[in-house]
Amino acid sequence: MQIGNLNVTNPLFLAPMAGVTDWAFRTICAQLGAGVTVTEMVSSRALVYKDQKSAKLLRKNEGSLCGAQIFGNDPQIMAQAAQMALEISGCDFLDINMGCPMPKIANSGDGCGLMRTPELASKIVEAVVQAVSVPVTVKCRLGWDKGSINVLDFTKRMEDSGAAMVAVHGRTRSMLYTGVADWDTIRKVKDQLSIPVIANGDITDGAAAVRCQKRTGADGLMIGRSVFGDPWIFLEVQAALSGKEYAGRPCLKDRIDVALQQFRLSEQDHGEHIACLEARKHFAWYLRGVAHSSYYKNQITSLNTMEDIYRVAKNVVRDLR
Repeated sequence: MQIGNLNVTNPLFLAPMAGVTDWAFRTICAQLGAGVTVTEMVSSRALVYKDQKSAKLLRKNEGSLCGAQIFGNDPQIMAQAAQMALEISGCDFLDINMGCPMPKIANSGDGCGLMRTPELASKIVEAVVQAVSVPVTVKCRLGWDKGSINVLDFTKRMEDSGAAMVAVHGRTRSMLYTGVADWDTIRKVKDQLSIPVIANGDITDGAAAVRCQKRTGADGLMIGRSVFGDPWIFLEVQAALSGKEYAGRPCLKDRIDVALQQFRLSEQDHGEHIACLEARKHFAWYLRGVAHSSYYKNQITSLNTMEDIYRVAKNVVRDLR
């Protein structure tokens, strides 16, 4: 698969997710089979106004192709922010968020709000494409709500405006993350475009990935919430798509070792305090489905130091299976 001039040998994408896909977690996912990663979304205005916290989100991970994702609704500011994002990150491509459904984003005309203003969305893509030398991609949804599903017209506009790829989440903005993703509509998007189409939504395991790929005909698959605490899902999906048997998740001790690696990377990136705050949610996710883990999940909610993390991890491995 090609994204513009980029050769994608492994079209399994880690979806960009605010508050989740920081540099540390992207690094882990890339090590465990994600072929393409994308940063958390960054406000174009914040970048242009030199907000250091926003710039820090753009750190490029190793081990995969990596895109920098920005959002906004002003073509000139988006073009300037795109240049800055690439200069800061050195990323391989620039992704524009036109799919975020959260009210504070979408109701301001950003994210999925741009699906209600397709002409403006086209102008943004055109401006960004002219401003940068790397491929420009777009992530969107089916539309604002079930009464205004416009993804076919919208994605055609994106292609005509110069987008090198589109990723489509098979839900509307009003659905948020509920209901069932509409893979059949993603198939219609794929059938009408000549650029790559990436399917996103309800890819929960290897079997679902095979069904999604067959139903959509997509060039690649994007995995979102199913990766919480389970970066091994990429290995499972790889095996399923190749018709190979998956060996299964590692034992708990080895899974905890990966979690600790992530938290150490997070400490390198954010410092101990923020790393511990991030670990509170990620560590609990790593223990999902582990019998009798509620006692340690309660302890995880108050992690304050790396020593706390190591202590809880040691006890989890000792006491649980």
